Amino acid sequence: MTLRAEQIEALPSPLRVERSALPRHVRAEIEQLIGTAPVRFSFQLLVTWVTIGVAVWWAAHAGSVLVSLLVVFVVASRQMLLGFLLHEQVHDLAYRGWWGDLVVNLLAGWPLMVITVEGYAQVHLSHHKYYFTAKDPDFVRKSGADWAMPTSPLHLSRLLLTDLLGLNLWKLIQGKRMMRPVPEFARWAPPLATRLLYYLILAAVITAMGAWTIVLLYWALPLLTVTQALLRWGALCEHKYNLAGPSVAQSSPIIVLRWWDRLVLPNLNFTLHPYHHYWPGIPYGSLSRVHQIFEREGLVDDARVFHGYWCFLKFVLGSRPPGS
Repeated sequence: MTLRAEQIEALPSPLRVERSALPRHVRAEIEQLIGTAPVRFSFQLLVTWVTIGVAVWWAAHAGSVLVSLLVVFVVASRQMLLGFLLHEQVHDLAYRGWWGDLVVNLLAGWPLMVITVEGYAQVHLSHHKYYFTAKDPDFVRKSGADWAMPTSPLHLSRLLLTDLLGLNLWKLIQGKRMMRPVPEFARWAPPLATRLLYYLILAAVITAMGAWTIVLLYWALPLLTVTQALLRWGALCEHKYNLAGPSVAQSSPIIVLRWWDRLVLPNLNFTLHPYHHYWPGIPYGSLSRVHQIFEREGLVDDARVFHGYWCFLKFVLGSRPPGS
């Protein structure tokens, strides 16, 4: 693969030092944050489903096209949030053991149809271990013009439109699983019959409630359309691809979200992405604490931090990144 010159320009690093050069006392303080957070995870999972339920109830009783469109977006954003929660379990940050994987599959993975804890672990843990190399499935799949930044408004609009029309669904499915399983990241998977029974029971409950119209309109439709566009946006916020051998800080922006960003499109601190790659054993709720420690120690160049989604969108569409 040949990269054009403009594609291999790394991001101005928002961090003044790499992880290996951190002072010992900073590493020690941050490493105390490593561990599971089952209570916070469970609460976030509950809030996510309650939000979905209340939104769908509102749409079903409002009889308004505008409310329905709003609810489709709300549900899509929370479907994406379920994916982020599944990502936490892939790193064993929610629950320990095979039963934890099963619980997260039942409540976050299987409802999304195309993703499981054990399947995504193959892809995502390979991404962490073989970062931006030929063995990194994310890097291989996202190297190309569709993932180049900056890009033109017309090109980005075309990509988002294909997502909204569900035309990239097969690519999404392929990107969430490995063609060849990686034995080192293998974990227990329930029998296929268990998952089929899950869907049969779910279908029976929906039929008994006469709720197929609601499920198709406010679950399947967002999943096949808006959620796909949001997943693209989330991936753009994680890394700048098409780079040759960059460090984590040179390829991963820090986007500090405004309160309205977190309300409209919550992402469990995923936009503090360099810290997640440095310490994948730290739960999402503590990543903001890591950022605070870096700031306190003068290790963050705030001029190179994106403040809010709008600031990052301007970079995606051609503006120079902060501090460049």
